[in-house]
Amino acid sequence: DEQLDLDDGRWEDIHVVTGALKLFLRELPEPLIPFSHFDKFIAAIKIQDLSLRGRCIRDLVLSLPSAHHDTMKVLFRHLCRVVEHKEENRMSVQSVAIVFGPTLLRPASEEGNMAMHMVFQNQVVEHILNHYGYIF
Repeated sequence: DEQLDLDDGRWEDIHVVTGALKLFLRELPEPLIPFSHFDKFIAAIKIQDLSLRGRCIRDLVLSLPSAHHDTMKVLFRHLCRVVEHKEENRMSVQSVAIVFGPTLLRPASEEGNMAMHMVFQNQVVEHILNHYGYIF
């Protein structure tokens, strides 16, 4: 409900904007990749056959509710643009995946091995970034 003035000087620092975006995504009641899809995406990223892995992840993204899918499409298009400028901003595909993986894709409960989940969460985000054109 808060009205924000994006012309306010505090929004000029890209770290503040990125932090706000991450916080917003992290505090959603359900992540952008819904809890119901977490295990499916983790299973897909573990597929050894690269062609099958790619099709499976694309199909999973397409199976998401339209609000999730459409938001992902816009967000990942932007993140791909961030990666295009990695020489200036030091945000490679891997860096973006590390920053956004656990925020966009997380299990409903943190009972399992968090470190192992994080590796796969990052790999899923990295895969979507690397294959944006094919997936969307």
